[in-house]
Amino acid sequence: MTDYIEASFENLEEEKKEILIALLAEEGFEAFEEEASGLKAFIAFKGFDKKRLIELATSQNISFTISFIRSENWNRKWEYNFHPVVIDEFCAIRASFHQPIKSVQHEIIITPKMSFGTGHHATTEMMVRVMRGIDFDNKSVFDFGTGTGILAILAEKLGAAEVTAIDYDNWSIENAKENTKANECNKINIIQATAPIIGKKYDIILCNIIKKIILENFSTMVNQLNSGGYLILSGLLKEDRKEINEQIFRHHLKIIHELEKENWICLSLSS
Repeated sequence: MTDYIEASFENLEEEKKEILIALLAEEGFEAFEEEASGLKAFIAFKGFDKKRLIELATSQNISFTISFIRSENWNRKWEYNFHPVVIDEFCAIRASFHQPIKSVQHEIIITPKMSFGTGHHATTEMMVRVMRGIDFDNKSVFDFGTGTGILAILAEKLGAAEVTAIDYDNWSIENAKENTKANECNKINIIQATAPIIGKKYDIILCNIIKKIILENFSTMVNQLNSGGYLILSGLLKEDRKEINEQIFRHHLKIIHELEKENWICLSLSS
């Protein structure tokens, strides 16, 4: 089991909060708890670099406090804070200790452990909304940075023939496997990896990570798309758009759909 560091930031404007999440994610922070005017960010104790966090906070002119969380306390903390997410009549994301939500087409049950993606963040919600408008029936799907497995699970529920889901983090892999089992999924192959598997082709690629990883793997993902396939990206801030547009133009992709929420963007691209 893994012990964690909680970094707490207060008195943040909404835009500053979103920028901070993106910066912290690039430094290895794995989960975030947004509050009315603050933010809590969590990172494995063994990967925590206090000096680097001080440098980042200083560059953004913000202060923080840190606290130590033992692994056995983590689930209890998540259960206290985790509330169901309902996206129109299309999809609901809840924990097993919540009552069933029968008013939606698709219900996803996750165990809210320490892995990014409980459905509460704007990027996950936008990915779900974009997926709603795409035909997944009998399609091959790649979920890059699966986290809790929410998007992979939804892809199977939407009719995907096979889903390959990867993540670099042991905790995420363990959690995603638990969640696919809880949702009775049998078409999802979860693999621990840091990059797409070379040589595989997919009809749909889901990628909700961070700009740095997206840019590093953009060409690989495009090469993995079948003709007419979809590449759905999020984890991007509005100010990242210029760099992403350069890649879209370079690879001759078409923008099919785009969403924006809380300074975050989501793009659906087609080959």
